[in-house]
Amino acid sequence: MVEARIYKPAKTAMQSGRAATRKWRLEFESKSAQRSDPMMGWAGWGDTRRQVRLKFRSREAAEAYAQKAGLTYRVQTPQAPRRRPKSYADNFR
Repeated sequence: MVEARIYKPAKTAMQSGRAATRKWRLEFESKSAQRSDPMMGWAGWGDTRRQVRLKFRSREAAEAYAQKAGLTYRVQTPQAPRRRPKSYADNFR
């Protein structure tokens, strides 16, 4: 059973730069299903570890933390971005 997920976040559509995508993250997987509050009807989780997101400078540091804490984990390797070569003349075709 996977307790934690280690990944490098992708750039969101609202970002122009890649500053927020340099660090690796460790997130805990939820062990329980989402449930609704009987009084308010809001959806919530019984597991508070789901709210914890840890940031690391490297993949190795995140893996070392997971091993030291005794967590089972899986690593998602990031995909390389596809770059399309463009020229200024393409704007006028």
